[in-house]
Amino acid sequence: MKAVSCSNAQLDVVDLPTPVPAKGQLLIDVLRCGICGSDLHARRHCDEVAEVMAETGYDGFMRSDQHVVMGHEFCGEVLDHGPRTRKAPRPGTRVVAVPLVRRGQAVHAIGLSESAPGGYAEHMVVEQSLALPVPNGLSADAAALTEPMAVAWHAVRRGEVRKRDVAIVIGCGPIGLAVVCMLKARGVRTVIASDFSPGRRALATRCGADIVVDPAQGSPYAAAAGHGHLETAPEAFGLAIGTVEKLYRARLPWWHVWRAAEAVGAATPKRPVVFECVGVPGVIDGIIAGAPLFTRVVVVGVCMGTDAIRPAMAINKETDLRFVFGYTPMEFRDTLHMIAEGKVDVSPLITGTVGLGGVANAFDALADPAKHAKILIDPKSALQEV
Repeated sequence: MKAVSCSNAQLDVVDLPTPVPAKGQLLIDVLRCGICGSDLHARRHCDEVAEVMAETGYDGFMRSDQHVVMGHEFCGEVLDHGPRTRKAPRPGTRVVAVPLVRRGQAVHAIGLSESAPGGYAEHMVVEQSLALPVPNGLSADAAALTEPMAVAWHAVRRGEVRKRDVAIVIGCGPIGLAVVCMLKARGVRTVIASDFSPGRRALATRCGADIVVDPAQGSPYAAAAGHGHLETAPEAFGLAIGTVEKLYRARLPWWHVWRAAEAVGAATPKRPVVFECVGVPGVIDGIIAGAPLFTRVVVVGVCMGTDAIRPAMAINKETDLRFVFGYTPMEFRDTLHMIAEGKVDVSPLITGTVGLGGVANAFDALADPAKHAKILIDPKSALQEV
């Protein structure tokens, strides 16, 4: 079969043996595979990521001197089943799958490990238990976006965003746009999106952002003014003492009233939820410094280098900092059905398609934020330019 191999940052179309599914696995014909931002990073920085992953206990992440078939955002058609494997889904069924695969007793990340070749190929192997039939006649293009949209859905859920909260998305690349989509699917009424690129701001509007901001011209936090957020420490001090003074003058036991308000959530200061979707050193510290007090920051962007924050700033503003990674199998399944049922429109994210011979050109094209968000690979296509 034809596949795209990555070794020493080079992307080459090569001939490889068709993979053979083991017990409990499926062989699928790849219909579409998305190029993920993590693929772009892994091409150049996989050794750094591999060292971090090794510290967390996983030593199977791709290395620069290996030959790796990337691609973990895919939709395919079932071709065959492994030995002693239940014949479901039937051959010809379109499926997506959580990108994890067993190799003996070990589990590897599909497309990010030499031991688990991914979707930059004509065929690939997935776990039967993690494969889901594509419902409602959903197109292969849209189904292939299940994986990145599941990342965004997990981030939104981890952010515990309520409908009346203000959500601010910093960075409108593919994952930022996916977060915007999922925030609107959750019913969040005010979504502010910020990006330097006019093209990406336009895509954010198409994805449902209520307000888009060019950070070179204005602050996304200023755009959230009027929602009752506390901007400075003196404001918080004044609110605390002012509340007690009012209750004291009313001759009420303020501690009982306060405790009752806490029980129903009325004593919690209003705050935005900010999604960091850039992954560049300095962005997290910039958010902590610029956002209102009590802001919850959900870090979705993957910063490949060492970063620094000022803990004193975060402490004085009581910033809530959360980091997210991946999703659960349930979130993956729910995301697929949200797309298939029309609750989430992923079409604005898809900006191009190439064949295997065009993957290297697609990687170069994705470096220009003005033109592309998500480029899909069609292994049967001869297209080499986007």
